[in-house]
Amino acid sequence: MQSDDVIWSVIGHEFCSYKVKTVTQNFCRNEYNVTGLCTRQSCPLANSRYATVRENEGVLYLYMKTIERAHTPANMWEKIELSKDYSKALEQIDKELKYWPNFTIHKCKQRITKITQYLIKMRRIKLRQEPKLVGVKKKLDRREATRERKALSAAHLEKSIEKELIERLKSKAYGDAPLNVNESVWQTILDREKSGKEKELNVGAELNMEDDETDGEEEEEEMEEEWDAEGGEFVSDFSGDEDGDLDDELSDLEDVVDGGLGAEESEDDESDDDSSPEDQPPSKTVLGKRKTKPTAKAPPRKKLDKPGRRGPRVEVEIEREMESVPLTRSALADW
Repeated sequence: MQSDDVIWSVIGHEFCSYKVKTVTQNFCRNEYNVTGLCTRQSCPLANSRYATVRENEGVLYLYMKTIERAHTPANMWEKIELSKDYSKALEQIDKELKYWPNFTIHKCKQRITKITQYLIKMRRIKLRQEPKLVGVKKKLDRREATRERKALSAAHLEKSIEKELIERLKSKAYGDAPLNVNESVWQTILDREKSGKEKELNVGAELNMEDDETDGEEEEEEMEEEWDAEGGEFVSDFSGDEDGDLDDELSDLEDVVDGGLGAEESEDDESDDDSSPEDQPPSKTVLGKRKTKPTAKAPPRKKLDKPGRRGPRVEVEIEREMESVPLTRSALADW
């Protein structure tokens, strides 16, 4: 038969594995302790009739122990799920612990209040966007670093061996073709070297071209700076007055040319009219020249009065080569 006083006399005054002694007070580490203190009323081992509240994954449960189940430790604690509503959970405790001591009822209600408060706080913290803390595994990082260092040294060793073998192959230390090595391996290595050299040559040519361009630009900039330092300026060959004189001369030349061509055409028309139709048959055309329609003279261009001095007047003589035309009697008489 279980005796609570005997159990408490042993674990309360001598030794208990759940007891934590401090200077001011003793605490209990048992998970079923309703207060966390090492006292006669709060000890779950020294009380055959005991009740507490525990939380599992956000759900509250009421645990009750009675003396009738003391002989079966596996079924000693009765587990009852409590409602998520705080007021309903308190009502459930009052209903289940109706004839229990007031100390046990009061401490279970206090425990429900405290657990509900920290569950609400946990939900609020989850909703916040806070940085996630990640643990650093120093041992794993150290192991990975040593592996990388060893792999890098092995790669350097392989490259140095490959370079040495290529040099020996070029110097024909093994003859024209090595006997114990596949020929395709050497060929791939040589092709890789050739491609690398071609890339270097292309890069060098591009750099040279860029250097030439930059040199030319620098020389131009230096010449411009020297010219600016000397105070020089770029000026056109013709001043404003000379430009106006040149425009007037060009317009005079155009008028002279148009006048000469119109006079010649009018003289040709008059000579054709003087010749009689009897001398020239109407069906035959004169060889070498066709009759040209009299062109209307273009109206003389109005010269704009431009200020400034006028340039020298230029006389232009125009000679035109005409095809030989047979002279008629009337033309000889007029000659």
